[in-house]
Amino acid sequence: MALVNPLDPNTDPETWKLAEFFNETLGFCPNSVLTMQHRPAISKAFIALNKAVMANEGKVTSALKRMIAWVSSNAAGCRYCQAHSIRAAERYGAEAEKLDNIWQYRTHESFNEAERAALDFALAASQVPNTVDADLKKRLHAHWDDGEIVEILGVISLFGYLNRWNDSMGTDIEDGAVESGKKYLSKYGWVEGKHDGSAY
Repeated sequence: MALVNPLDPNTDPETWKLAEFFNETLGFCPNSVLTMQHRPAISKAFIALNKAVMANEGKVTSALKRMIAWVSSNAAGCRYCQAHSIRAAERYGAEAEKLDNIWQYRTHESFNEAERAALDFALAASQVPNTVDADLKKRLHAHWDDGEIVEILGVISLFGYLNRWNDSMGTDIEDGAVESGKKYLSKYGWVEGKHDGSAY
């Protein structure tokens, strides 16, 4: 069981209405959001931030944003968010070749240099201590404008919150996310881990 159990979706009708957003991104409302409902101001603020971060204002595609989220979650070690982000990347049109080779994004031919710069930024910015440096700044600016870099870092920062929330909470992972994790990530050692319902 998770550290704190998720509440029934109907606990806070306003949260539930806002959470319809996740039916598009994941096909279900995440248990993390249902747990945040214990303090509805948090669940509602999180959903609003998620929508703002994932909105497309420039060339950063919805699929790339979810792959950025995956790299960030992989760096943090959150199995729950790894499965969620790879599922959302698929639902937003990421090519199967990219999803199958996400671990090799630095060398696999399906990724271009702009994507590699964004994904390297996700890895560097998600590590502790942070490893973003002048070379990475130069690479980012070669492919992305200031607003797009803000969008990319918004995704990384959003998932920094989610990685800490879900790994600390031991959030029970949903069947759909397990399916995507097994489909794309199990060959690299992905397992449900503490998110399989028996964490605490």
